[in-house]
Amino acid sequence: ELLRLACSEPCGLRGALLDLCVEHGKACHDVGHIAADPGVVPTFQLTLVLRLDSRLWPKIQGLFASGPAFAPLKLSTGFRVMKKKLYSSEQLLIEEC
Repeated sequence: ELLRLACSEPCGLRGALLDLCVEHGKACHDVGHIAADPGVVPTFQLTLVLRLDSRLWPKIQGLFASGPAFAPLKLSTGFRVMKKKLYSSEQLLIEEC
């Protein structure tokens, strides 16, 4: 999906800034940021929002507030990705998968 979103960009995936988030209820928690190629001026930003497996929610409800920093989490196969062009004022593109 990320490659498909990058194919129309001037530098392809090399021009991407990737933000990784995990959805927790209605809030998204930042996990990290990656510049695909630090030597290329970024032309677009992709925000990948991963979802927790909802069947495990009662068991892991408190992991974001307390507990070990690297507690394993089971993620759902569904995700959302948002694409924002950094060089134009085009609308934000949101894809649900």
